[in-house]
Amino acid sequence: MTRPLCVMLVAAEASGDDRGAGLAKALRARLGEKVRFVGVGGERMSAEGVKSPFDISELSILGLLEGLMAYPKVKARVADTVALAAREKPDVAILIDSWGFTLRVAVGLRKLDPKLPLIKYVAPQVWATRPGRAKTLATSVDHLLSIHVFDAPYFEAEGLPVTFVGNSALNIDFSQADGGRLRAQLGISPETPVLLVLPGSRPGEITRVLPPFAEAAAILKHERPDLEVVIPAAPTVAASVREAAASWAHVVEGETAKLDAMKAATVALACSGTVTTELALAGVPMVIGYRLGAMTHAILKRLIRTPYITLFNIAAKAFVAPELVQDDCNGPALAREIGKRLDDPDLRKAQAAAQSEALLKMGRGGPDPSETAADAVLKLLGERAKTSGPDDRAGQAPAGTDRAHRR
Repeated sequence: MTRPLCVMLVAAEASGDDRGAGLAKALRARLGEKVRFVGVGGERMSAEGVKSPFDISELSILGLLEGLMAYPKVKARVADTVALAAREKPDVAILIDSWGFTLRVAVGLRKLDPKLPLIKYVAPQVWATRPGRAKTLATSVDHLLSIHVFDAPYFEAEGLPVTFVGNSALNIDFSQADGGRLRAQLGISPETPVLLVLPGSRPGEITRVLPPFAEAAAILKHERPDLEVVIPAAPTVAASVREAAASWAHVVEGETAKLDAMKAATVALACSGTVTTELALAGVPMVIGYRLGAMTHAILKRLIRTPYITLFNIAAKAFVAPELVQDDCNGPALAREIGKRLDDPDLRKAQAAAQSEALLKMGRGGPDPSETAADAVLKLLGERAKTSGPDDRAGQAPAGTDRAHRR
């Protein structure tokens, strides 16, 4: 009797949860009942059948000091993840983003089963900092699924095969998004300016970034009484955002509300991260702010090799959107930059166009990354099957996958 291909997906943050859900959906479309999923993830992966043994919000850690303090918890969750693999005996493990956590999981899985195919989905940004991670990753996994066209040379030089699949943030479908719908739901007129505030998806980001964002919003609302503020809260931090911002912003949740909010926005104030690419896709001019712990910032300042922190700025090699980092990420400075854009339609139009142009350099318009990633996973398993002996487990590979068997 043929048993389903068992795919382990491991994601520890909201963006990884999105990618894991997309990959699971694409694999199920190809294999139907001939695939099952196990692993670690959030709400979106759970909806695709990945039942996580713990809440991934525990792993949304930002900063070196915080990482050290959280190490016992991370170590315990790594052990839980490896124990899940020991019980479920996956045929492949795909480790998504979250460098520190997934690297430790890779080490644990390698000890558990040296022949288990390990695939890393999303590379560490070695082109920006810590190039030694390329060698570390090459010794830890079998294949890399890259989301940036400029990743491959760094890892291939260390002997790690790389498949470029594209950035899922570049393939978000805004065709059903409706800014008017969100405005109607919140009682905001079509003419009223809307400031979209996106303070991040990690608890540490909410702690450090939301206060200066809130100060900026207060300044702007004082100067422009008709301004409305909307915050699409990530699931990992929704409760804390609602508690902190209920008195000065409309807080909305869910993917539909987030996309509607992006289409309703006049200007956005965003924490650095995947959401900046999403905003650029939606045509929203933005100001980007970010803060780290003082110790983390002091160390990273010496290591980072690019003046930009935003992907489309890196692609454009210019500050297409302003970046206010660390001490510059304060209420008055943020309000000043946002105010310029609220008051100048031509500036908004020019910035939105420049952001869109930068997205083309990042690979906008390519195939769906989830579909490409699914093809890459199945191709890798098929190639391994051709060089491996027959599996002595009870099941056989689903037709069309040429699954790699390891024992």
